[in-house]
Amino acid sequence: MKKIAQVTLLFWIMKICATTLGETAGDQLAQTMKVGYGTSSLILIGLFLVVLAGQLAVSRYIPALYWATILATSTAGTTISDYMDRTLGLGYAMGSLLLVSLLGLILGLWWLRERSLSVTDIRTRTGEVFYWAAILVSNTLGTALGDFLADDSGLGFGGGALLIGSALAVLVLAYYFTPVSRVLLFWLAFVLTRPFGATFGDLLTKPTEKQGLGFGTQGASLILFGLLVALVLYETFRRKPTGAGDTLAPIR
Repeated sequence: MKKIAQVTLLFWIMKICATTLGETAGDQLAQTMKVGYGTSSLILIGLFLVVLAGQLAVSRYIPALYWATILATSTAGTTISDYMDRTLGLGYAMGSLLLVSLLGLILGLWWLRERSLSVTDIRTRTGEVFYWAAILVSNTLGTALGDFLADDSGLGFGGGALLIGSALAVLVLAYYFTPVSRVLLFWLAFVLTRPFGATFGDLLTKPTEKQGLGFGTQGASLILFGLLVALVLYETFRRKPTGAGDTLAPIR
């Protein structure tokens, strides 16, 4: 089932860009446009289900569709996390704990059903559904972790981004210099790139008096959207028309 993006350096750059855009776009809808976290979550979950249906229906990797689905999980994850942590009053720490437990449950059920958590081993529709469920929850978890680091930990937006960036650097070193499971490293990196995007998104949007760069949600979203579109176009046109190169390098 060659429907998943190849896990390369470009994949991680696009993932960070998409998750950062998800943070700023989700805040644009819920906060700037004052739609509210609950209503925004319903709208964005509906959008996610629409693009997911398209992703499940195709039989090959289509960069625009795949990354639209990733972006939909990120925007929905932003407002879902904010709804849990702020509207329901769970707080960032409790919200993160609940989402970690939910992600663990999804990964556990996925392993019991498919006997593999490797994205290169997805061969069934069930495995594909588990994959997208794990991505949605991991992006929601990443938002809660990012907000916890930026607000409750005292690190601020820049400090939170620096801490997550350092953790990602450790994972890169582990990938190249240790025998640690590539599957484990992949999912750790996938989760951590979301709070990196969340804290980086906050750094872009928040005013300077709150240690941000002051671009605002609309300005930051437009910049990130343009960058993601450019990367998707590059990914689309660099691929061979025959589909060669779709096969992923094993992540085991």
